[in-house]
Amino acid sequence: MQLIQIGHDGPKVAPIGMGTWAWGDTLFWSYGSDYGEEDLRAAYDASLEAGVTFFDTAEVYGSGRSEQLLGRFAAANPDEHVVASKFFPYPWRLLRNSLPKALAGSLRRLGLPSLPLYQIHWPFPPRSFATWLHAMADAVEAGLIKQIGVSNFGPRQVEKVIKVLESRGLRLSSNQISYSLLARGPERNGLLQLCRDHKITVIAYSPLAQGLLTGKYSRQQPPRDLARWLNSASKLGRLAPLLAEMQRIATLHGDKPVSQVALNWCVAKGTLAIPGAKNAKQAELNAGALSWSLSEEEVERLDALSG
Repeated sequence: MQLIQIGHDGPKVAPIGMGTWAWGDTLFWSYGSDYGEEDLRAAYDASLEAGVTFFDTAEVYGSGRSEQLLGRFAAANPDEHVVASKFFPYPWRLLRNSLPKALAGSLRRLGLPSLPLYQIHWPFPPRSFATWLHAMADAVEAGLIKQIGVSNFGPRQVEKVIKVLESRGLRLSSNQISYSLLARGPERNGLLQLCRDHKITVIAYSPLAQGLLTGKYSRQQPPRDLARWLNSASKLGRLAPLLAEMQRIATLHGDKPVSQVALNWCVAKGTLAIPGAKNAKQAELNAGALSWSLSEEEVERLDALSG
């Protein structure tokens, strides 16, 4: 299994990690109803056993519950995982010291003395993201975080981030973005190439397009929940030929799940994919993509059908 390095000098991890948006979340997900803490603990354990060591969370996921759960699970394996979390620039967070306070809360919930990777969740106003970058640089100097990342930043914003951090003698390590066979905007707007040029690791969230690339849904069988249906309405029409090719490729590789084709496409593009998992079975399914890879020709065919 080929590992991927986070940023210029960060840890090396498997190119498939774990996103924990659904951990503890009852607003968008059904935590406490369809799955609970023991299911998530099993997903965490199964991931580690399969070689998945990167876990991404955020202070807003489950209003902090995601960090708490991950912290409890990781306590028994402190040296076997890499944890990333995020600072959310709420509009009422106006002072620079809002970030160190938020960071302290994340570290407390995670049970960690420092974070391997801390990210700005969105480039939201009213404060310039430069304010938060300088606060993060302070945290690096204090030994509270090791690497700085951003999330949902476009190419022009990334260029500005690079300059701000250079003024502090630091480099941007990662940009977490929506990227999948059904979300290829980062290729068209130059963001993917910009990150490659500067050795900024692209962390691909929603690599399965919220389930659309698993083969479960079609125009005839759309997602049942309203939020996912609204997000998928414009994509289901072009899904059939792409899924047919993904199924053909999956069959050629020994009847692999279609979802693993989608994850391996992200890996082939040089990204760190972070699908979610709410139980051990889903975690094992995701990690199974690490055991095989797509050929260049297969990537090209998928590119043609998803472009």
